[in-house]
Amino acid sequence: MRHIISLLMENEAGALSRVAGLFSARGYNIESLTVAPTEDPTLSRMTLVTVDSDDVVEQITKQLNKLIEVVKVVDLSDGVHIERELMLIKVRAVDRDREEIKRLVDIFRGRIIDVTDKSYTIELTGTSSKLDAFLNTIERSTILETVRTGASGIGRGERILKA
Repeated sequence: MRHIISLLMENEAGALSRVAGLFSARGYNIESLTVAPTEDPTLSRMTLVTVDSDDVVEQITKQLNKLIEVVKVVDLSDGVHIERELMLIKVRAVDRDREEIKRLVDIFRGRIIDVTDKSYTIELTGTSSKLDAFLNTIERSTILETVRTGASGIGRGERILKA
């Protein structure tokens, strides 16, 4: 099962490598990872996505809680949450393909953020499955480059992650 684990940690050098080391030492895979400072400059919020059984994710959570730098850990997948991912994709856009690509971008509620005579750079946000659907819809031979951030998530309503 896919799990989105969100944690607050002290914003200090080496904290990220200790979390990544915990995963690699135990043979767990991190599908995506995002980290940024929070409204409190002494704390960072890390969101990571992993695919494993509930038992394994429970072990991961326990191990993360043992790290000194980690303040709080929550598995967002355990409750209602909002998740988004950003994708930038550069596509070949020449002649009559340009209008078809514009139409697809509109359908997926994306934005064309850079235009040249031979390419478009497109910005898309949404769930991972939405971004995957766009990639499956567009002609593969037109894709020049793709960059994805990985999922970021937040609990819905009153569900918050605070120190």
